[in-house]
Amino acid sequence: MDNSRITQIRSFNRAVTRRIGALEESYLSRGRPLGEARLLFEIGPEGAALGALRSKLGLDSGYLSRILRSLEAQGLVSVDKLDGDARSRYATLTDKGRVEHAAYDALSDELANSILEPLSETGRDRLVAAMADVERLLGAASITLDEEPADSAEARQCLARYFDELAQRFEEGFDQGKGNTTTEDEFIPPRGTFVIARLDGIPVGCAALRMMDATTAEIKRMWVSPSARGLGVASRMLRRLEAIARDFGAETVCLDTNRALKEAQSLYRREGYTEIERFNDNPYADHWFSKRL
Repeated sequence: MDNSRITQIRSFNRAVTRRIGALEESYLSRGRPLGEARLLFEIGPEGAALGALRSKLGLDSGYLSRILRSLEAQGLVSVDKLDGDARSRYATLTDKGRVEHAAYDALSDELANSILEPLSETGRDRLVAAMADVERLLGAASITLDEEPADSAEARQCLARYFDELAQRFEEGFDQGKGNTTTEDEFIPPRGTFVIARLDGIPVGCAALRMMDATTAEIKRMWVSPSARGLGVASRMLRRLEAIARDFGAETVCLDTNRALKEAQSLYRREGYTEIERFNDNPYADHWFSKRL
């Protein structure tokens, strides 16, 4: 990695943590550090499941438990079983906690105003636009890819959304009985694999691979949630599957797509795929591609 890029990121991190008061023992002068304040904010008036908090904030269970115990001792948070399930717990704000949440909300607005106020109108627009770009790119960098069973609950959730989108976008609609002839068994190593992309622990994409023969792999079920499009998720999944295909011994990888999926066609061409003749009997396919690995 370019050392100048690493140096700039470290400089940016130091500037931000100093400017927002992350180094202060009492964040926004409310008597507690940033970690406790942030967790209080994330629980919010609606409350939050502990599992969701761990995923969103990237905290391990032990550290999260310590912060929660501190907030409970301060009378700000209550933690209870979720729907009687001892394995699932839910955090909610007490009346005192909601008062603190509102105070942090107001003080956070004041801090934002204090950063923007010295700048010109043009400077404010540039800073806000740059922050939005940084947030988007940090989100892209935090997306994880995991190989999982194609019949897991989250895999099925992704596939259901994928099939729903096909039904909406294809001119002729989509009937799973006609266009979903590949079985989940074909996505089990070493015959294939299934990948799920997650952002803050939430599934935002999926893709699958199956070996057609000893040297040819096929990519299937490529889908990215609208909320994560533009973050490079599809490209990352595609390259991950290509790497897995190589490990399986494939020399060529192929795929098909519908004429309505213009962005998919552009992606495949951009990633080095070449359009070829029909190689399957998928009734919804209009374009077929392949790539030498």
